[in-house]
Amino acid sequence: MPTRTTPWPSGTPCWVDLGTPDPDAARSFYAAVLDWSYRDPGPDAGGYLMCLRGGHEAAGLGPQQDEADPPRWTTYFATDDVDATAAAVTGAGGGVLAPPMDVGPAGRMAIVADPQGSPFGLWQAGTTTGVQVFNEPGALVWNEAAVDDPAAAQEFYTAVFGFGWEEVPDAGGYCTFATGDRPLGGLSGVVEGLPRGWSTCFAVADTDAAVRAVESGGGKVLMPAEDTPFGRFAVVTDPWGASFSVMEPTEE
Repeated sequence: MPTRTTPWPSGTPCWVDLGTPDPDAARSFYAAVLDWSYRDPGPDAGGYLMCLRGGHEAAGLGPQQDEADPPRWTTYFATDDVDATAAAVTGAGGGVLAPPMDVGPAGRMAIVADPQGSPFGLWQAGTTTGVQVFNEPGALVWNEAAVDDPAAAQEFYTAVFGFGWEEVPDAGGYCTFATGDRPLGGLSGVVEGLPRGWSTCFAVADTDAAVRAVESGGGKVLMPAEDTPFGRFAVVTDPWGASFSVMEPTEE
């Protein structure tokens, strides 16, 4: 089980969390789909829960903060300086939706958006360093964005994070981004019927079983399970409309 307890390198998608109108029901739904247990950090957390896989922190789940904002999974990027990165976002034409703030000893965060309106988070690690388990069933395996203007998005994210880009052959212009040798995530144009903006993909042991659990729990299937070079993949939503994807990765 790949685990990590130290801060992630700057520019790495390091955390995901869900804002939902019904946290109690969401706990049951995601426990059935991703086999999560939960830890309550305490009364100061405002109902925010740590989602655990094998006792390791895999994600966060909490009450929806703004009724006007739809329930969503938010991708957070690691940074050594939230304030400087938020300034880089605005300097590159993006916006700040929630200004930099301390989250007790856990860390410092902000919520920002790219110039095409895709929100994402920034996380400066304190005691919470980011996901502690990854690339395993029930844990984060990939983050990607679907945007109307991929070339403009590449320019923006390069300005903010220093990403380099590589186009995946025979993938319709899909590109991966990296700050070193290992791809960190992907970017594509918008696909009809699938959500815009940043999306979260969780690894699962059996994609078809995970899709059945989604449907049994009241969720919907946006893209049925299909085989890809990277694994069997599906795009779904929870009962409140927050989209995510599940993938049974191809064994290397």
